[in-house]
Amino acid sequence: MITGLTRGGAEWVPQFVTALDQKKCIGCGRCYKVCPRQVLDLVERELDDDSDDEDDNMMVMAIADAADCIGCSSCGRVCPKGCYSYAPA
Repeated sequence: MITGLTRGGAEWVPQFVTALDQKKCIGCGRCYKVCPRQVLDLVERELDDDSDDEDDNMMVMAIADAADCIGCSSCGRVCPKGCYSYAPA
């Protein structure tokens, strides 16, 4: 597991983004603005096969490049809907 120290000397374990729940996402873009690595992208919401709502084509966030995530968890801290899941390396 990758660990580090904060400036104050406390141990810090990076939490890398593993999933984004598009059903919760409102497409506000806050996470996109704070991500320092272009891990996220705005896309059209992916509809479930069992969904009857064909008009549900709003724009939401998606993980575009999870491999570029540095584990800062900024996206989750600004997300008003709690869409993100994380795990250590």
